[in-house]
Amino acid sequence: MALMALTEENFEKTIAENEIVIMDFWAQWCAPCKQYGPIFERVAENTPGVTFAKVNTDNEPSIASEFQIRSIPTTIVMKEEIVVLVQEGVLFQERLAEIVEKAQALDMEMVRKKIAEQEAAAAH
Repeated sequence: MALMALTEENFEKTIAENEIVIMDFWAQWCAPCKQYGPIFERVAENTPGVTFAKVNTDNEPSIASEFQIRSIPTTIVMKEEIVVLVQEGVLFQERLAEIVEKAQALDMEMVRKKIAEQEAAAAH
């Protein structure tokens, strides 16, 4: 799938309308981000059916704040509107591809059940 820029204007719609969204939080001045960008783009090109989105933290501080981004690059994977992975730092192409495969295979019914159990335990 094509790579897109995630902005405050298209954020909600993108998350709601796509089963899996993989976000790369980056900035123009960040040297590791420049190293990671082409890797992220190659995996995006080779992965149909998954939305890959870049979030420029300088231009979109509200999105970065919402996800509590403290260092960049940071990769966040969302499936069915639930954050299933937060990974700081540069990922090698093979590792990012593996993360995508695991996200595709993830049983979201099980994830929702675990979240409900954790919330119930926290309430006591």
